Amino acid sequence: MTLLSHVYAEACGNGYGDAAGYGYGAEVGAGHAELREAMARAVLPPAFDTAWRRHLLPRPWFVREEEVRSFARDLDGLFDLLVSLPERLFGGDAERYAKELGLDPRHAALLRRSAEGRPARLGRADAYHDGTRYRLLEFNLGSEVGGMDMAVCNAALLRVGAFGGFAAEHGLAYEDTAALLAADLRERARPVLAGGATEPVIGLIEGNGAVAAYGTLMRAFQEAMAAQGLDLRIGEVGQLRTRPDGKLSLDGAALDLVLRNFGASQLLDDPAGEAAAEQLFRAHDAGRTVLFTSLESGLFAHKNALGMLSDPRHADAFDAAERALVDRVLPWSRPLGGGAPAELLDLCRERREHLILKPGAGHGGLDTVVGWECTDAEWRAALAVAAERGCLAQERVVPRPEPVLDPVTGRSEEWITALGFFLTSRGYAGAHARANRADGGAIVGMSSNPDTRMACVFTHA
Repeated sequence: MTLLSHVYAEACGNGYGDAAGYGYGAEVGAGHAELREAMARAVLPPAFDTAWRRHLLPRPWFVREEEVRSFARDLDGLFDLLVSLPERLFGGDAERYAKELGLDPRHAALLRRSAEGRPARLGRADAYHDGTRYRLLEFNLGSEVGGMDMAVCNAALLRVGAFGGFAAEHGLAYEDTAALLAADLRERARPVLAGGATEPVIGLIEGNGAVAAYGTLMRAFQEAMAAQGLDLRIGEVGQLRTRPDGKLSLDGAALDLVLRNFGASQLLDDPAGEAAAEQLFRAHDAGRTVLFTSLESGLFAHKNALGMLSDPRHADAFDAAERALVDRVLPWSRPLGGGAPAELLDLCRERREHLILKPGAGHGGLDTVVGWECTDAEWRAALAVAAERGCLAQERVVPRPEPVLDPVTGRSEEWITALGFFLTSRGYAGAHARANRADGGAIVGMSSNPDTRMACVFTHA
């Protein structure tokens, strides 16, 4: 057995990772060149290759099927709890709910525009595995979540002979997120299809000026949707036009559905944003062009909503099974804001090394404050700002590391991953992984850490 095989075997004995991961590691460590280089040899679709190749981890990630399915079932239940919060805690008063989240009235009103009372079940839940179970970090709801095209990487790996053989031997499988999303898009667009049409024309719409920044990623997603047989056009909200029949068009093409790739904050920051989006809301309300998903998702993706689920002041609003679900999935989480009890802030000051502060409407780890990386003085200052702005304080989850072999240097290093679990109306819809070296900092996210790498995920028994 080679030294690298010993590294993986020793890691296995210490309880890290899982059997398929060790089988993969042992084989590449023993000198299986084609398997070691499978990711480099994989032929990826051209737009996906351009967008993601340089950001890919040199190996996929392996997870246990039943553990993933169990966590996904809990996420499904947690989604139902989240969207019930206005009714359970505020008697159905959406304005009071939004105010408790810390949203200003203009932002809250925009999120409620074209709301239906229950957002579409579409999103990505980010979680760490702590060595015992998955623990939820945040629940990103809405169509603007990234990574829904990552399964093309799974398919490309299976076409590499050595990896295809390894996958068959270990019973590897994956869910194609893009295929499941495409089925949802067809279903949502069906009622508004023009006479005789059998397939929708879809606009993937960004905020004004944003295609320049995100166009490479959008084209990779467009390519994945084309592989599912969908005609998806890329544009910005200001390029939309309303036809005489009330349907929206983009560059002269009538749109049956708009797949939203922008958030409410983009519209609010753009002087022309709200006016440009208004025609989109009108077309949706009139049943001419479907908006998928509505901005309403942002009312429940807000991190302070997770804090409401965890806050003991609201415990009576949930039965014993619901409270057990929250405790099982969610680490200790508390919203900080004007109504936060003084004793809660005192507790947060004392527990700096065990807490992280997250902005309620933030993403990608931006503006997150990591307690165990702060001095006491820095933490006190951060808590004061968090209490003023209304951030979420959350218990630290220590992710389980796994060894990753560099196929170029032959060195093995420990990495950690944040698993992104996708949900659609059909339930669990696959996963991807964001990975950092275990000593590379607390935030695993490409927006805040350029060393972050992406990986596709395979399940096994």
